[in-house]
Amino acid sequence: MTSGGTAKPRPSSGAAAGDTDGLFDDAFLKRLEYLDIVSKKAAASAERGERRSKKLGAGLEFADHRRYSPGDDFKHIDWNVYARLGKLLVRQYEEEEDLFIYVLVDASASMAVGRDAVPVKARARGEVVPQKDQHGVSPARTKLDQARRLAAALAYIALASLDRASLVTFSEKLGQRLMPARGKAQIFRIFDFLRNVQVGGRTSFEDAMRAFVHETKRRGVVVVLSDFYAQDGWEAGLNYLRYNRFEPVVIQLVDLRELEPNLRGDILLVDVETQETKEMTLTPKLLDKYRAAHAQFCGELETFCKGSQIAYYKTTVQAPFDEVVMSILRAGGFLA
Repeated sequence: MTSGGTAKPRPSSGAAAGDTDGLFDDAFLKRLEYLDIVSKKAAASAERGERRSKKLGAGLEFADHRRYSPGDDFKHIDWNVYARLGKLLVRQYEEEEDLFIYVLVDASASMAVGRDAVPVKARARGEVVPQKDQHGVSPARTKLDQARRLAAALAYIALASLDRASLVTFSEKLGQRLMPARGKAQIFRIFDFLRNVQVGGRTSFEDAMRAFVHETKRRGVVVVLSDFYAQDGWEAGLNYLRYNRFEPVVIQLVDLRELEPNLRGDILLVDVETQETKEMTLTPKLLDKYRAAHAQFCGELETFCKGSQIAYYKTTVQAPFDEVVMSILRAGGFLA
């Protein structure tokens, strides 16, 4: 990635000044600017290859010669070679292509788990604003909220680096799409887009990834933000991205309330995506099996990603979004 300018974006309608949900307020914007600085330092100090692709075009860096063909511009003929060898050869130059960053946000029903986690009495008193962190940023309340903040932060880093950022939602199929944009000022369009994400339905991961590939002409980096609770699994979808020359980056979102459910006794479980129900008696032993199964699920996803050379990160809803982004930057999975 190349470094962009340092001009700060100015809020438009629906931006930080008018933020009512606490997702993208002034404190959030300040953390984005800090992350931009961190990303530039990481890119400058890292000894890794550029993701930007090279193609033959009208650039400045010489690449190769080719034989002259009728119709070629005379100004590209290498006359020095003609003088030495008597051959008409045309100079070719490398042209740098923009890097496209696609951020795919899971908008299935399971991503809304935790939305009503505020105690009933507190909600009745209107105490719906959670305690803020040391930077004045309110913690996320759901997996979707965390996904939206991470999507905004990663998109901002891409925009500030003069790359093109695009956002897409998915569940049973592809949802809304924000077309690729460039420049820091586009972050407010991204805020508006993310605020309007509608949650619902089940996850059909393979179908969504296939639709994304078929509808996307330009290859690039694909950041997938999801809990990966897909009805059809996740392996085929991730492989489909790889086989079609996209570069996946997996960010798995979990909620500590899922890992440690405050439930005991006879309960009726309802699948939020399929609405299937199951009656059971929840005991400490059964909870231990549940935690072990969840750990195995996460471990299988991580092992698959590492074996397929896919960058993998796992984070909780409760983790500060900027710390998550900084860990990704330090690992080099987004800038490499």
